[in-house]
Amino acid sequence: MLQPKDIPNIISIARVVLVFPVIWLLLSHQYQSAMLLFFVAGISDALDGFLARQFHWQSRLGGILDPLADKFLLVSSYLCLGWLQALSWWLVGLVVLRDVIIVMGAVAYNFRVEKLDAQPSLMSKLNTGLQILLVLLVVYDLGFSALPDRLLQGMMWTVAFTTLWSGIGYVFSWGRKAGKQIRH
Repeated sequence: MLQPKDIPNIISIARVVLVFPVIWLLLSHQYQSAMLLFFVAGISDALDGFLARQFHWQSRLGGILDPLADKFLLVSSYLCLGWLQALSWWLVGLVVLRDVIIVMGAVAYNFRVEKLDAQPSLMSKLNTGLQILLVLLVVYDLGFSALPDRLLQGMMWTVAFTTLWSGIGYVFSWGRKAGKQIRH
């Protein structure tokens, strides 16, 4: 039986389900509808986090579902926009590589060191927000009205910087933590 504390997890699952129509709409060049669904998915990310914190509905499942839903939505969107040649492949590769490294590192840490209880870093939260904003800007550029190229290029470089910075931050902080745990 569903309980109110399950609402954040249901929202995260709904965000995963939204990935499929977003991708289909992007690949079908239905950018306005894709942008609307992507925006809804982005708002749902903020909503599930707010509800979990506000009402103390955090759970281990939610701690896994929420970031996986984010990664699934963003990686899928970046791959589609790369395929459509709306984003540079070097940026798509960087975003995907960072997430693969983080997920592989989290799995390894969880199974080889100790149960993972990861909290996103401030830089990672900023990076996720900027990645979402870049997708929205690119899709707006494709479906509504052309944006200044300098704006899009600046956002791409900003996302690249925060992607690198947050990825390196995770590798160092979790590497140090794993080293301390292994020594004890």
